[in-house]
Amino acid sequence: MKTLRLLLRSRFLPVLSVLLFVTACKKEDDDSDDRVTIVQVKDYNADVIIAWNNTFLEIERYAAGYRPGPANSALAYLGLAAYEACITAMPEYNSLESVYKSQDLNIPNVEAGQSYHWPTVVNTIYGSMMKRFFPHVRDELKFKIAETQSRFETQFLNQEGIERALFDRSKDYGKLVADAVFAWAASDPYGYTTYRNARPADYTPPAGVGKWQPTVPDLARAISPYWGKARTFAINEAEKLTVAPLPYSEDKNSPLYKQALEVYNKNTPALPYEEQWIAEYWSDDVLELTFSPGPRWIAIANQVLENKKATLDLALYTEASVGMALNDASVAGWHSKYFYNIERPVSYIRRLIDPNWLPHLKSTPSFPAYPSGHSIMGGAGAEMLVQIFGENYAMADRCHEGRTDFIGRPRMFPSFRAMADENAYSRIPLGVHFRMDCDEGVKQGYQIGKKIAQLPWKK
Repeated sequence: MKTLRLLLRSRFLPVLSVLLFVTACKKEDDDSDDRVTIVQVKDYNADVIIAWNNTFLEIERYAAGYRPGPANSALAYLGLAAYEACITAMPEYNSLESVYKSQDLNIPNVEAGQSYHWPTVVNTIYGSMMKRFFPHVRDELKFKIAETQSRFETQFLNQEGIERALFDRSKDYGKLVADAVFAWAASDPYGYTTYRNARPADYTPPAGVGKWQPTVPDLARAISPYWGKARTFAINEAEKLTVAPLPYSEDKNSPLYKQALEVYNKNTPALPYEEQWIAEYWSDDVLELTFSPGPRWIAIANQVLENKKATLDLALYTEASVGMALNDASVAGWHSKYFYNIERPVSYIRRLIDPNWLPHLKSTPSFPAYPSGHSIMGGAGAEMLVQIFGENYAMADRCHEGRTDFIGRPRMFPSFRAMADENAYSRIPLGVHFRMDCDEGVKQGYQIGKKIAQLPWKK
């Protein structure tokens, strides 16, 4: 029975909180009663989350098969596991376990009357789950996972002087939660295993005028054609489908032809500097060059958490909700891509405008155009950050600061939505999307972000 978890959500929370969170007692004076220090998750900083995000971004950059969908899914499950593991010490937040009870999510309970070191719980969850999400990366990347976990364990035991019994109990509980949530993630037949066969040979794209086919110069097979069937956290089947795209037309006065001409004119003969900066700044397309477009929003969230000197509970909420928004956006985007199967601008332009034309980076992602994956994931991630940190949070994004292989200089933005809108637009000068892909993608992303925010996170 989950009596403890149920009681913690009831009117008895203050009494049980004392039992759960007591870590020290002291006498005020000889005649005083015992006083307790209650340690909640918000009493810790966000360092452990920020560090693990950085480790994730570094490893995902090299993880074949993880872009564009599985990386977002991994972030969602990692974030949810850490959030749920610490929820009994987060009195301002609700558990979401009941939301997914019908899908067989079961979170182990904390032990009644025992205290926990919550950063150790979180550290153990990330270390345990990340090595299972990335079993295929090369050894030096696996070492980075082990190194991050070991570094925090040394810090907690030696530098902060955490008692061994408290540390061991916290680590054991983190392992239990990690096992439970990872088993739930692995139970999704279209989710966890996608990275193993990212370009399935059994998928044949539908033929027909205006339909997507492998693009020059790579002519590579379709990436993740079944990802649109993966588990979502807040949106239903109907909400996965983007509104219908513009009708196909070769008429020079048609909206579609004009959008193709817009792409062509921006890239012919070459991009102006500002357009090149925007296009390259948001690209995140190339394996081993950068992290992928969904995790880009975790890199942005990390900067906000650092800027605000966030507490651990805020970081856990941010990590879980943004990860879940990115997951649902990627699933919806890929459901719609392979539902409509709209060709890329390069195919349309080479057939009707210029047979020798290529986009800015000389290649195009290997999946249908509509909607733009960057746009829908950017809209979802940005909307969730708006819900957490506000409508007008201004920041300089430093995701690619210091890069010299492309224009990585920081860019200043007045809001997260301004970032999402520029991210969506960037796909046009890059030459890989029609405007409709970007406009409708970011709109749907905003709606998905709102759906994630409507989950019962707060009391």
